[in-house]
Amino acid sequence: MQFDEIVAVRKSDAAWRLLRADNAPLLLAFLGRVFVDDNVREISESELVSLLDDELYALNARLGAGTYPRTPKAYLDEWAAPDAGWLRKYYVAESDEPHYDATPAVERAVAWVRSLRDRDFVATESRLQTVFDLLRQIVYGTSTDPEVRLAELRRRRAEIDAEIDAAERGDFHVLDSTSRRDRYQQFSDLARALLADFREVEANFRTLDRQMRQRIATWRGTKGELLDEVVGSRNVISDSDQGRSFQAFYDLLLSADRLDELDQLVRHAQSLADAAESDVRLTNIHHDWLDAGTRAQSTVRRLSEQLRRFLDDQAWLENRRVMDLLRSIESSAYTVRDRRLDDFTHEIDSPAPEVHLPMERPLYRPAATVDIASEGIEDGEAQGASEALFEQIHVDPAPLIEGVRHLLRRHDQVTLADMVADRPLEQGLAELITYLALSDDGFAKVFDEQNHESVHWVDDAGQGRTARVPRVIYTRKSAEAATAEQESR
Repeated sequence: MQFDEIVAVRKSDAAWRLLRADNAPLLLAFLGRVFVDDNVREISESELVSLLDDELYALNARLGAGTYPRTPKAYLDEWAAPDAGWLRKYYVAESDEPHYDATPAVERAVAWVRSLRDRDFVATESRLQTVFDLLRQIVYGTSTDPEVRLAELRRRRAEIDAEIDAAERGDFHVLDSTSRRDRYQQFSDLARALLADFREVEANFRTLDRQMRQRIATWRGTKGELLDEVVGSRNVISDSDQGRSFQAFYDLLLSADRLDELDQLVRHAQSLADAAESDVRLTNIHHDWLDAGTRAQSTVRRLSEQLRRFLDDQAWLENRRVMDLLRSIESSAYTVRDRRLDDFTHEIDSPAPEVHLPMERPLYRPAATVDIASEGIEDGEAQGASEALFEQIHVDPAPLIEGVRHLLRRHDQVTLADMVADRPLEQGLAELITYLALSDDGFAKVFDEQNHESVHWVDDAGQGRTARVPRVIYTRKSAEAATAEQESR
């Protein structure tokens, strides 16, 4: 790191500010115990105030009265202030009481202070084995050459066959106490680090959501361009690198077989006397992973729902002046968000209010009455069925994307007609429109306006339907192009 970069991090990083704070020992001890050690992801203000009050009482009794003279509420307000950034204060649904959660800065600061402890044993061998395994996954997992993959699989099979032969002869290697301790220490560090990363994952999801909202609030183009921008990024949270990695981890964690295997392996490893001392947190670490993962998943779902409502407001109320005023206020707030309050200035319309005297107002004039004849009115009948207004069709684009990828493995390019011929439409026009809006990193989509093709399907009533659309061509992307597109995003 360069000198200027370190100076910038020192001024702006919340974890560094925490370590420099006057109450850093209280911050690290209290927040580390409540939010890191106990894995609390959400706590009400009354509960947190009660816990901090007990902590302050014990410290003042031991260190002397007046060591921490302020009230617990005052400390929490200071730690949750924007210029501190150590606690996230927010409101949950159906509750008028604030709730708190620690920010990733607290996790990083607590982990760094813990790393300063002297260690009588440092694992090295297991880390080297992990390095080899990761490099093999990278090299052979990205190779498209069948011969390379077959060679690696044969090598692994030969090693397994050799181990089987040796085990049948009774000749096998048993890990000694040092090797077991080496590997258990690495498991402990990775398990705790993985649990700590969930708060940063949630914070990154909120940052992605905030960036999309800012883009919508400050948009100055046409409505069509805005919708094109939003529809193209409708999966900005779930399709990000962080979102894909988290979803893959969460799907793996939800496997009942994997959870049972993990629970048995952890308990058996801790049963070895020389492997490690008993640690209840590590014994049930997979439950903490599930709780943290479920909360992160709920955060993604809640942000997606809020963003969808935000877009609905933008589409339906775009022409109303009240929305223009609100967006203007939001845009101004984003502009002055990072400025110091001392430098903030704002102009007002008038230095004094306008006064309207009562005698200047016109006298009351009664409105003219209109006679309404209500004789001869008959009940009308509705034209058409209203049930169709309540029927909604949702087409999942994931199977369609997988179908395009499947055909592109055998061909460099395929058309929409080829896709429909291979996989007939099951949801009619809605599925056809979804095909037209597909986007994926693995292939590109081209509309040929000069040529048209007909798409046929059978609706729910058994009638044949035909749509004439421009020719749509899906072409396979190279690995370099897909990587470049992801980096540009």
